[in-house]
Amino acid sequence: MTSNKEIITSSDFRRMIAGAYSEFLLEYENLNQLNAASLSDSGEIGTNLLRTMGAAAAALVDAKEEGIGPLAKRTSDSAILGARGNSGVVLSQIFRGLSKGLSGKYDARSSDIGKAFQYGILYAHRSIPDSKERPIITVAKGVAKGAYYAVRANLPISEILEAALIAGEKELQRTKAQYGFIDAGGQGMMVLLTGCMKGLDGNFVSPSLSLSTNFKTSNQVPKPEVDLVRPYCVSFLVKHSKVDVYDVERILQKIGNAVVVQKHGNNTRVHLHTDHPGLIIEQAVGWGNLHDVKIDNMAQYHESSVMTEQAEALAIIAVASDAVMSEKMKKAGAGLIITGGKGMNPSVGDFVNAVHSDFAKQYIILPNSKNLVLVVEQVQELLGDRVANLKTPDMQSGLQALKLYKKEQSLAENVRNMQPLVK
Repeated sequence: MTSNKEIITSSDFRRMIAGAYSEFLLEYENLNQLNAASLSDSGEIGTNLLRTMGAAAAALVDAKEEGIGPLAKRTSDSAILGARGNSGVVLSQIFRGLSKGLSGKYDARSSDIGKAFQYGILYAHRSIPDSKERPIITVAKGVAKGAYYAVRANLPISEILEAALIAGEKELQRTKAQYGFIDAGGQGMMVLLTGCMKGLDGNFVSPSLSLSTNFKTSNQVPKPEVDLVRPYCVSFLVKHSKVDVYDVERILQKIGNAVVVQKHGNNTRVHLHTDHPGLIIEQAVGWGNLHDVKIDNMAQYHESSVMTEQAEALAIIAVASDAVMSEKMKKAGAGLIITGGKGMNPSVGDFVNAVHSDFAKQYIILPNSKNLVLVVEQVQELLGDRVANLKTPDMQSGLQALKLYKKEQSLAENVRNMQPLVK
């Protein structure tokens, strides 16, 4: 075994994430041209991976954390909520595993990074509920195997990643021989590792995003700022409030979203989503006496509370491809509409934000797309029994299911009645 005392710092980690985003920027259109049937992201997998990676990269722009563990956690949370399409969910779980492997660390050794990547592969595999092994997982297992032996040999991180890439490429070519094409998901795994390696070496140039300055975008590339995720749900009560509701809303909308401010006599209840909860509390201490302060990380399972007593018992959240379909869904009985469509698959966070609108106490989700199977599975994992997923594969199935929806019935009764229409 070689003697390797290499230390990976938070600055190295930032470059690694920047390099990965840069590589997806360069390759996402090529990925869109590959066969993505194994993940049902056909024609969009490159865009889904890019935008999920964009959410992870954007989280580090203003991050104050110095340790590699906290930065990995912030990246993971943003990737989980920013995940788009089935492929984006798989990618987000890789970052979840990285975060687990680096938890509590200020700096990390090469072997820590290598082991953390192996955690990521494990979480990615677990994110796919069926037993069928898809090409992206086959390639990921090859990557994990290559990394394992390199970690055992105590090699530097660049050599660990290089060994992982070599092993992954062998599996990619094997799946090509088996299926007759290069799988987009498997190729996406190689893009991720290549970008991470270039980032650690400092050998990358991003054509549209610099993490050390403000965002810069081209006309052709999805803008990363629209994928910025605010993973913390902050709620509190201000007793004997000294400020007007309008002023509170105006202040909070600059540093958060999903802002709800309700006046109850001399008290004011506040709810919003943010990426910097400490900043919110600093703002609020001058408004009155703070009580019932609650901070939930929406990227982890949590019990989301309903703020208003006027909330409906049950509502439908439906995905619509365009304005015309959105109107049809509303007329058919959908309470909340999330607009989807080619290249604009809604993220996990879009669904979580819809639930946190507190329009209703429980929801049935109609994803109306095979591209969103893992996305809504992720939403269910985060929100528990407050939501039910009907797994409608297309818009027409969603409309047919809505015909059987009865507002006065319970969530379980509606799901039982509507389920036979889902094939």
